Amino acid sequence: MAAENDTSEGGRRLAVLGAGVMGAGIAALAVGHGIAVSLIDPDRRRLDEAPARIDRMVRTARLMNALPEGAVTAVVVTGASFAEIATVDDPGPVAVIEAVTEDADAKAKVLAEVSALVAPGTAIISNTSAIPIDELARATARPAELIGTHFMNPPYLIRTVEVIRGTHTGEATMDALRALLAALRREPIVVDDAPGFVTSRILHPMINDAVRVVAAGTASVESVDRLMQGCLGHPTGPLRTADLIGLDNLVDSLWVLHNRTGDEGCRPCDLLLEMVRTGRLGRKSGRGFYTYEGEQA
Repeated sequence: MAAENDTSEGGRRLAVLGAGVMGAGIAALAVGHGIAVSLIDPDRRRLDEAPARIDRMVRTARLMNALPEGAVTAVVVTGASFAEIATVDDPGPVAVIEAVTEDADAKAKVLAEVSALVAPGTAIISNTSAIPIDELARATARPAELIGTHFMNPPYLIRTVEVIRGTHTGEATMDALRALLAALRREPIVVDDAPGFVTSRILHPMINDAVRVVAAGTASVESVDRLMQGCLGHPTGPLRTADLIGLDNLVDSLWVLHNRTGDEGCRPCDLLLEMVRTGRLGRKSGRGFYTYEGEQA
């Protein structure tokens, strides 16, 4: 990153697990606000590409006046594991944000590993769009230290964060997350735990229905989005939003909702499944419902 600046107390960093779209976006948000980040991902290619991607995100945030005036960009340290980035005098992270793929087993495995490694009292934050926090808490050593967030993409631009408090989440963990989000100039909206919480439970089935309308030939992609924007005030339209979310992530979230609620409206429609199968994942792959030349995340 641009500068070796660490404003965390005692040189401690925020640890972000996962260098994909959301992990990199959360890291960009943090370093843009002067908070150093340890970014961890076992995928070496993704890890090697992450610093340049984060730099681009920080530059975008600055151009859009989404960062504090005069803030110095903090450093990102990357590694395949906690052990790889640890030093003799490392006091450990101030908090850990897990941002791996939207798969309950994958998240549970990572959360179990990290909760066994970090010091007791460290807040562990699972960034998830649909998986219940109480379900994930069963994998952790100390369920009181787990809390959920649903940062919207791109997190370095969107200021509101859905916060999910599980039934076991402790007050100290809640306070730690509030302090972190305040440092990031984010507004937390706290909700109770349930599949999909609020935003995904409402938005993702609606996007699924929008795709069904296109698949049925009722309207084009552009017409659906323009109608939702012009008539109903949706800022980008559901299908452009789907491209931003990532169609693979959307399908994963819909399956979580379908499997945990039984709502058939949450079963991913055939067109969505076919697009994911053929690699049309949205903005991050360069093509989804729209084409994004040279804009892959």
